[in-house]
Amino acid sequence: MIIMKDVSKIYNIGDEEVRALDHANLRIGAGEFVSIIGPSGSGKSTLMNIIGCLDMADSGEYFLDGQSIEQYSENELARIRNHKIGFIFQNFNLLAKLTAEENAELPLIYQGVRPSERKERVEEALRRVELWERRKHRPTELSGGQQQRVAIARALVTRPSLFLADEPTGNLDSKTGQDIMRLFHELHESGNTIVLITHDDAVAKQANRRIYIMDGRVEEVA
Repeated sequence: MIIMKDVSKIYNIGDEEVRALDHANLRIGAGEFVSIIGPSGSGKSTLMNIIGCLDMADSGEYFLDGQSIEQYSENELARIRNHKIGFIFQNFNLLAKLTAEENAELPLIYQGVRPSERKERVEEALRRVELWERRKHRPTELSGGQQQRVAIARALVTRPSLFLADEPTGNLDSKTGQDIMRLFHELHESGNTIVLITHDDAVAKQANRRIYIMDGRVEEVA
């Protein structure tokens, strides 16, 4: 599903050249549960942004489902982000004025899904994350763990083949974090590909494979 060959990303900060990714090589097959672990500033977020088609590499090649990303138009990349990839962020990224139900529905509105189908998919997703009973609550009325469940539901409604999670337990206490990880295991058991970015080794070890990143260099953890 994901193949990176000698991918580099360089940022110029003043007179300094920072290699966020330095000839990174990566291969992730469909249906895998992979964690990418590294300290702050190691290049994790840059790697996630390239995997998620939010940013492009300066050099090297990135193949998604057998096709080079460079061959996609901007519209096609937007469609990939909206349909193929479910993003889950550390800070939840929920809209404060919308209910859990409305937050989960947003991607489907952008996709132009008809209202009746939107309603069905939102209910299915919120029930799956055990939040249907709180569907009318706004983010400020929900705990951190519940907000992350809404964020997962929002990713679920588009029925993506790849879930890309950036520090999904980073703002949660350990027990709530374990509950969220159980959800990821359920998603994986349902056949989804999961790439989880984390700095927490205990979280990373729960994946089937661990990939370590340091100073932009990527290597497999035995």
